[in-house]
Order: sequence, then C-alpha cells, then structure tokens
Amino acid sequence: MNPLALILLLFVGIPLVELYFLIEVGSQIGALPTITLTIFTAVLGGLLVRIQGFSTAMRVRAGMDRGEVPAVEMLEGVVLLLSGILLLLPGFFTDLFGFLALVPPIRRAMIVGFLKRSGALHPAEGAVPPKSAEHRVIEGEYHRDDD
Repeated sequence: MNPLALILLLFVGIPLVELYFLIEVGSQIGALPTITLTIFTAVLGGLLVRIQGFSTAMRVRAGMDRGEVPAVEMLEGVVLLLSGILLLLPGFFTDLFGFLALVPPIRRAMIVGFLKRSGALHPAEGAVPPKSAEHRVIEGEYHRDDD
C-alpha cells in the first residue's frame, strides 16, 4: 500500500469511522450514556493494559534472567502499548482493536503474522538436509589406533 494512502487512511478514515459510530450509538442510547461508555472503555482498557503490561514485563525479566532473548515478549509489550493508545482514543472502532490486542492468543497471532509478513520468521533452514542420491552420508564414530 502506498505510504501516503496509509497516512491518509489513518488520519482521515479512522476518525470518520469513529465519528460515524459515535453518532450511531449516541442516537440509539443517548449522548450521556455514549460519553459514559467511551470513558468507561478507556478506563477499563487502561487497567487491563497495565495488568498485562506488568505480566509481560515479568516474563521479559524472567527470560533475560535465564539468558534468553525474550523477543516475542518484547513484541507483546509493543502491541500492548499500541493497544493502550487505541483504547485511550475516544471511539468504539479503535476500542474494538484495542481490546482484541489484549486477548493473548489474538495478540500472539498478530505478532506471528507480522513477523511472517516482514520475513523475520521463516522455517529453519538446514534443519532437515535435502535428500540427494549424489551425496550419501553415513554417520558413525571412529578412533585412532596409533599405539
């Protein structure tokens, strides 16, 4: 997708969709309940992001203590940050995506999908050598008899 079109979509399209949903919900349940619901989703989302953020930070720390590189957990932290931003924006459309990113299996699927599309995640090369009739390998052990 063209970067300019993506920026236009983000800064014009999403606010228009949000405005549409706010008007529709407001016409169905009233202005005050709509405002209350918008504030409630922001507060609830903030609390959930905080709880899951602490949990993710503890998993990152535990992985680093074991000497591992907790890459997926760090990416989960980034997704949680973006989720928090989406939940703080007023509107139901961004709240939907923010709350979806708070569900751990969905969040992991988003990360794996992103890694596959970016080319960072691919099957291990060389894990199973290709079979060839030309090159035959016979495994075994040997020792020298220089006595």
